[in-house]
Amino acid sequence: MTAVTPDQPSVAPAGDPATPGAPSTGAAPGPRTVTRDGTAPAAPGDVAAFTGSRPDPRYVDHRERVSFVRAPFAARTWREYGYLWLAILLAPFAFTYGVFSVTFLVAMLVPVLGLVLAGWVVVGGRGWGSMYRSIARSTLGVDVAAPAPYVRRTGFWSTLWHGIGDGTGWRAVLFLLVTFPLAIVGFVASTVFLAVGLGGTTHWIWSRWLPLQQASDGSWHRGASFGADWFVDTPVRQLALVLAGLVVLWLWAQVTRGFAHLFRVLTVALLGPTLSSLRVADLEESRGRTVEDADAKLRRIERDLHDGTQARLVAVAMQLGEAKEQLASGGDPVDALELVDLAHSSTKEALVELRELARGIHPPALDNGLAVALETLAARSPLPVTVDVDPAVEASGRLAPAVESIAYFCVAELVTNAVKHARATGVYVLVERQGSGRGARLRLRVRDDGQGGARVVQPGEDGHRSGLAGLAERVRSVDGTLDLTSPVGGPTVVTVLLPVRV
Repeated sequence: MTAVTPDQPSVAPAGDPATPGAPSTGAAPGPRTVTRDGTAPAAPGDVAAFTGSRPDPRYVDHRERVSFVRAPFAARTWREYGYLWLAILLAPFAFTYGVFSVTFLVAMLVPVLGLVLAGWVVVGGRGWGSMYRSIARSTLGVDVAAPAPYVRRTGFWSTLWHGIGDGTGWRAVLFLLVTFPLAIVGFVASTVFLAVGLGGTTHWIWSRWLPLQQASDGSWHRGASFGADWFVDTPVRQLALVLAGLVVLWLWAQVTRGFAHLFRVLTVALLGPTLSSLRVADLEESRGRTVEDADAKLRRIERDLHDGTQARLVAVAMQLGEAKEQLASGGDPVDALELVDLAHSSTKEALVELRELARGIHPPALDNGLAVALETLAARSPLPVTVDVDPAVEASGRLAPAVESIAYFCVAELVTNAVKHARATGVYVLVERQGSGRGARLRLRVRDDGQGGARVVQPGEDGHRSGLAGLAERVRSVDGTLDLTSPVGGPTVVTVLLPVRV
């Protein structure tokens, strides 16, 4: 189904990738959960949440890029080598704590009262995790988010099971156990490569102080020996050893970075929050904000009804009452007719206000389905809007009412933003269904050919959100996603994924 406003050709804005035959803009995609104010692009490095190719929300990577040639001399490599030193120094104590956590819990299984202490030992692993996250932040260049804090429960059994069942504590204990052999192997391997590399490159300096060694032919040599009769004591051999030492130094940098990466992966996986916990926290936050938005909307409706519609209806009642009194007392019928006419006009204005309020709660166009509602929205828009709805969207029945409402308001808000902020000349809306069964999702794609430059707008100090911030929260409240590609100069493409069933 395609709906086109009367003043627009039945094509999408030029350059839309979903439009057959349209030229490509060449804009690099950059999905991001956003709102639009039409001012500046979002800062690079903004962390979005949870889907597709977006960054892992558990950490932020601050590592600078280092070329292979500069690797042995880069500060990043030496910081990572410093981490291996700290790891080997802490490993014995950390491993001891990990072993003690497990053995103490097993030993306390018989005296149940001791399990409370064992639980606190497990929870104490969080302290080790916090320390290792701090070290990783300063030396490995990765800022790992802290897991949800431990909340002490009331009651003996609740405290007992919550302590010994603390998943964050046990993952920290596992980190202490796993990294013990890794710290030993990593430190030894890295240090050996570094020592050999530095020794080879500086051999020509310190070899003059080595003791003399006699070869099998009776000759005397001063320098490193390989085998019984091969000594590095000639300029050519010294140069060869320097080159070999440089190669080993470059290998040392790669070995060090490899072990540091293993520690980095373990830190994120075991000492950071799990993706599921972040998702739950995100949904809880989204639910809270949705409840706040709903409460604010109800208060606004109540205020509008009280200050607007109710006041008009009171005025209507007073005018009709005055007209009734005039007619009852034999007054001038013309004056009474004027009062009735004024009351009639006020009644129609009150009906218009009530209709606008009802449309803000639930658009009447949605009574006939999402496709018809979007067609109506396109027809009323001051901007040429093309709406393309895949027949499969409603082929198996109507969508969930909440999903229909969110989809409608998403398109309405995005079209409004294109009119107000983007300076666009046209908008293309694509609605399609992805997947089947319980995993089916509704995909909305709204593209305008405006100036671009959308950015994320964080809530203000009063918690108020403008633009699409509230819309993004509404999408998240049903476990949906809102992504944006908006390079400066345009075009702007917003993609919304919603579950078909809530």
